[in-house]
Amino acid sequence: MPNTYEQDLHMQPLDEIEGFAIRPGFYDQMGATPIPGGVCFTISSKGATACELLLFEKGEKKPYATIPYPQNYRVGDVYSMIIFNIDVEEFEYAFRLDGPYRPEEGLLFDKKNQILDPYAKAVAGQREWGVNVTYSGYKARVVKNNFFWGAYQNPQIAFNDLIIYEMHVRGFTMMDDSVEAKGTFEGLKEKIPYLKELGVNAVELMPVFEFDELRDRRVHNGKELVNYWGYNTVSFFAPNTSFAQAREYNHEGREFKQLVKALHENGIEVILDVVFNHTAEGDENGPVINFKGVDNNIYYMLTPDGHYFNFSGTGNTMNCNHPVVRRMIVDCLRYWVTNYRIDGFRFDLASILSRDENGAPLINPPLIESLAYDPILSRTKLIAEAWDAGGLYQVGSFPGHKKWSEWNGRYRDDMRSYLKGDLNAANSAANRIAGSMDIYGNDIGTHNPSINFITCHDGFTLYDLYSYNEKHNEDNGWNSTDGTDDNRSWNCGVEGETDDPEILRLRKRMIKNAAGVLMCSRGVPMFLAGDEFCNTQFGNNNPYCQDNEISWLDWSLLCKNRDIFEFFQNVIEFRKTHPVLRIELAPAISRFPDYSFYNSQGRQTTPFQAEKAFGVLFAGYDRRRRCDDIVYVLLNAFWEEQDCFFPELPEGMELYLTIDTANEEESFHHQGIKIEDRNLKIEPRTLKVFVIK
Repeated sequence: MPNTYEQDLHMQPLDEIEGFAIRPGFYDQMGATPIPGGVCFTISSKGATACELLLFEKGEKKPYATIPYPQNYRVGDVYSMIIFNIDVEEFEYAFRLDGPYRPEEGLLFDKKNQILDPYAKAVAGQREWGVNVTYSGYKARVVKNNFFWGAYQNPQIAFNDLIIYEMHVRGFTMMDDSVEAKGTFEGLKEKIPYLKELGVNAVELMPVFEFDELRDRRVHNGKELVNYWGYNTVSFFAPNTSFAQAREYNHEGREFKQLVKALHENGIEVILDVVFNHTAEGDENGPVINFKGVDNNIYYMLTPDGHYFNFSGTGNTMNCNHPVVRRMIVDCLRYWVTNYRIDGFRFDLASILSRDENGAPLINPPLIESLAYDPILSRTKLIAEAWDAGGLYQVGSFPGHKKWSEWNGRYRDDMRSYLKGDLNAANSAANRIAGSMDIYGNDIGTHNPSINFITCHDGFTLYDLYSYNEKHNEDNGWNSTDGTDDNRSWNCGVEGETDDPEILRLRKRMIKNAAGVLMCSRGVPMFLAGDEFCNTQFGNNNPYCQDNEISWLDWSLLCKNRDIFEFFQNVIEFRKTHPVLRIELAPAISRFPDYSFYNSQGRQTTPFQAEKAFGVLFAGYDRRRRCDDIVYVLLNAFWEEQDCFFPELPEGMELYLTIDTANEEESFHHQGIKIEDRNLKIEPRTLKVFVIK
């Protein structure tokens, strides 16, 4: 008698439980894995004494089958079982784990708890944004991974060539009348021509892992407030299905993959904002979703009496350097890179990733080292938000093995200070423009770890930075006690909106100053979506809960502020044209150093004192064009005109003005305006950028 397909694969059933044919599964493959003729379900728990698999009809609250794992199906701490003759499209699943309940020891096993698979590739019941599904425990679905990527590679853009555009998938298109699929991955895909027109080559997406936007739902002044930002992960392996326009049962993530593929085909990389520092399970009063019920004392940092350390500011802190948690995080990132072709990750509150189980900083954190040297992640861009809510600030000292980059919070703070007129910040601002060598050292080579930004999702928009002296977070319902008070902003004379043309002109100049200097700084520039057309959050610097016009981009402003958009376009293109702004080139023939600082008298000097105006000169030999690439950035942050002298130029070289924010009608000169006089009067609060050739 010929062998069957299952027998050839040694996949014949060995046992029967509750009417289901079963056999031991794949112990090294976590989660639910479809195979010919069945599904393998694998979960790991060190503290559990027994495990059950629950199968549900779609949308049902009670399981139609409860299948206990035989004890001989456990190897070490891993339970694995293949169920034969079940169709992945006809069920949802969860687990129950039994074991000791001793909270003082961090053990929270309760057989009544319905546990979501920590490796779930799709979460059931989360489909419609803002639709309240009666909670009866989370369930997962099995995903068919049959998306066809075709014969193409990721763009693999050199790190220093990136121009990062940070956005929220939903808020980006909710108010865009040109988009059909508003608030979705498909809607973002519709905007790819806009992204190309703007000139960015990487999008950094705020959380797209599954989260429950209604978890902390409340109403304030008649307005519904939800978990809009999504920094409260329910499942690390599952895409947020409410961001998909179409129903994707058992094909969850397909629309997101189509988006990633389309972005790549247009030369745009995809970076995900990931939140491994805490989960949606919260503290002792939070729900049991997955990790609490699997191994609470392993996945979370606990005090000696079983309470939660809270270095995240959200109730719990993941124990990231425990070997089990470390493996889960590595597995997760590998999954997104191999199955979704993601190009990079930005790690929220990444300093938590460097803490040990008691919260103490580690010199060589195992997780950070594992990610830096993992072969699958070897070309993946790793970006740390190098601080946490527990006071650990590691900008310039994040233990990243020269593989990691950092959100440079000091760039944001120093540039904000100087641009608004804090002259004491001149020396720091000059160093930030030059690549923050005083922070990262002079041996960084071609990989400058600094992600330069002046705005991001957390804080004021660029327009609000020059429209408000104080935050206005009253709509959040906390009496404006939330959000940072350290904004280093300036309202240009009037708090909030105004019709005063002089103030409006000044605000636009300040915005151009910030955008221009950002694109002319060494390191990787990043800016917040909507800054390129003066989007506002009406002074709210922490709109984490605002799923409305406060957080959504107002696309009508693009037409109103087309001049700002075009300025962004031009300075982005200027950056792309001049490699000396991105990397250290070969020594210049003109013998200018790689970078140098000049005071307003044109004398090379460092450190600065309280300079009203200063210049940073970048120079190097561009082998591609076979000539020197020299750019001079001159910034007057003072409220009065300044007499400025240019550095002595080598014989035969001339100065061409390219960026001039004092010129309202023509802030960017594509051909450059030749400057004959070595002395030039620089208007108040003005950025001028010159090319020397």
